[in-house]
Amino acid sequence: MKGNEQVAEKSSENGKPARAGFHPIDGMRDWWARAPHWQRYGVYLALIAGALILPAPAIGSFMSPDSDWTSVLIFPIGIYILLAIGLNIVVGHAGMLDLGFVAFFAIGAYTLATMGVNYGWLVWPTLLVGIFLAAISGVILGAPTLRLRGDYLAIVTLGFGEIVRITANNTDAIGGARGITNIPHPEPLFGTEFLLDAAPYYYLILAAIVIAIVFSVRLQKSRVGRAWAAIREDEDAAELMGVPTFKFKLLAFAIGAMIGGFAGGIHASKAVFIAPENFPFILSATILAAVVLGGAGNLPGVILGAFLVAWLPERFRFLLEYRILIFGGVLVLMMALRPEGLLPSRQRKAELREGTGGMGAMGAEVAGPDSEASAEVTK
Repeated sequence: MKGNEQVAEKSSENGKPARAGFHPIDGMRDWWARAPHWQRYGVYLALIAGALILPAPAIGSFMSPDSDWTSVLIFPIGIYILLAIGLNIVVGHAGMLDLGFVAFFAIGAYTLATMGVNYGWLVWPTLLVGIFLAAISGVILGAPTLRLRGDYLAIVTLGFGEIVRITANNTDAIGGARGITNIPHPEPLFGTEFLLDAAPYYYLILAAIVIAIVFSVRLQKSRVGRAWAAIREDEDAAELMGVPTFKFKLLAFAIGAMIGGFAGGIHASKAVFIAPENFPFILSATILAAVVLGGAGNLPGVILGAFLVAWLPERFRFLLEYRILIFGGVLVLMMALRPEGLLPSRQRKAELREGTGGMGAMGAEVAGPDSEASAEVTK
């Protein structure tokens, strides 16, 4: 009732009710919701065309003057975006805090490296095996732990990520601390040779991102996506309404792990060498920061957040170690001034105002700026 009264009080001088809280981004969303299919597909094609010409030297001279721009587009930018799309399914859609997402990235990379180097498997089928094993790992992790919520689930996933890294470090069969080198490149595809040239790998990672986006959007608009939204907002209420919450949470873990394993396989084939130190906890934290910074649950925002988190430290490499200090300060400032992220969805903004910290009911609720709890604190 209080919210309705406040909206009613905001009216223009001519008696017409004003649109309270209107923002240009909201206007863009309204246009997109009403846009016919031909306009939407036109935007899609324009975005893909822009992505195809992104490695141009003229763009690279500004975007990354101190590094090879095409290589930066592959790692960290492309890999971070692909990982953020996968983690967004777990955190943004299903509302589960995962601090060990790097484990699935490592499983995909080590599968491709081990099978390719030790057994001579071809890269393309091995990439599919890595995706499958990452999904199985997500199920193995989720089956005994998804009864937990919030901070407890976060601690368990953090431990899983460290278990995978330490196991790789102490297992000689997969290289141990020395890692694995001479990882094979993908076999020629459509006349394209995947050697040390960065351009084919950029288009490969771009194709993987497009596939992940389509897959994620289709899931979000399906019955599965609606179930995830119900679980994120109130898991107990969703279960009382007949939603099999455990099954859908396990599915979110498995699908997110698949995308993480996909990214790991591509990274291993491009890097030629991997070692346990390539998969630290800080990588999980960085991808989570990208999801939250962009706007958890909103795919364009997540992609923007991952791009900025990956690109900004590279763009300001001339600042040496101070670039990370400045970057961390910017992240803190953003979370203080815009906790819902750069491009949040309307639903997530509403969740933040209701006091769930913009992340759904993950067991770590924080009073939003307009919530009753916040008003009590400021008295």
